[in-house]
Amino acid sequence: MGSIYNSPKWFKDIDTVSQNLSELSELAGRSVLITGAAGLICSAVTDIFIRYNEMHSVPIHIIAAGRWPEEMSDRFKEYYTKDYFEYVRYDASKDDNKIDVKADYIIHGASNASPKSIISEPVETMLSNFNGLHFMLNYVKESGTKRLLYISSSEVYGIKNDDGPFKEKDYGYIDLLNSRNSYSVGKRAAETLCASYYAEYGVESVIVRPGHIYGPTASPNDDRISSAFAYAAAHGQKLVMKSAGAQLRSYCHCLDCASAIIKVLLKGEPVRAYNISNPDSIVTIRQMAEAIAKAGNVELVTEAASEKEKQSFNPMDNSALEAEGLMGLGWKGTYDINNGIARTVQIIKESMQ
Repeated sequence: MGSIYNSPKWFKDIDTVSQNLSELSELAGRSVLITGAAGLICSAVTDIFIRYNEMHSVPIHIIAAGRWPEEMSDRFKEYYTKDYFEYVRYDASKDDNKIDVKADYIIHGASNASPKSIISEPVETMLSNFNGLHFMLNYVKESGTKRLLYISSSEVYGIKNDDGPFKEKDYGYIDLLNSRNSYSVGKRAAETLCASYYAEYGVESVIVRPGHIYGPTASPNDDRISSAFAYAAAHGQKLVMKSAGAQLRSYCHCLDCASAIIKVLLKGEPVRAYNISNPDSIVTIRQMAEAIAKAGNVELVTEAASEKEKQSFNPMDNSALEAEGLMGLGWKGTYDINNGIARTVQIIKESMQ
């Protein structure tokens, strides 16, 4: 079975991004609890920490939280047994979680982000977003953890009436009676919960709102279009779009997203939200698909979507994000849409070897 660690390009990309992350040394000797550690975003964060540990004498203690140890050991391979790596069971959708380890920092990324699952399990999607964070905030309150970073979503913004990018205080319309919005409304409520825990209990948190994240850390089973297309292109398969792809999106490479998360964790203002967006990667869905087709030298075609497929579509025509707050912390994206997509397809191909 393939592994991302089969790819020399993956390690090179981690090293490139880490050059601009002086904050990593601040985490040396500290413990960081990462929920959803095997997912698209948080596995990139974890790999940055692993790479740092392999090259420094004082490691970052990684506490990888997830539902299944088998998933963790398969994703992180030989690093899973390292002294600096610890697995703890955590399921954001369950009420019986118990974490007995002490963490200095928390990156909370556990969430259902699969469009098909959001449609089929809207109740579980909404409750896991809110209750999962509720558990983690209580953990911070009782354990004395320094800070929690909550990974929210650009979907909290809703529908925009113009073509400009969303600033952090711009909020548009969300239909509360559309079950597809269980994800966006759950994320909105969770952000308010962060603010409420700070106001009432002094629990310190920071929030990031990623746009549309892509990269080779995506699971082969990820049904989000950028992930599914990247794997199809790596396998030499044609790409089938189910719409004109005119919707505008803020795309961001998973390592750029991970570096932004680490910046905000250590430098962000308490209870402030930061958009994660690369200004060089604000393109339409079709432009993203064209970049993937070019990277894989495959055909891009368009077919009509079924009514069932349309139900899972993101309702936002424009989810472009402004990232001045993030860039004010010293963050800068490494990968524009073209080289980021090209590297993604190349690394997936290498990973299959």
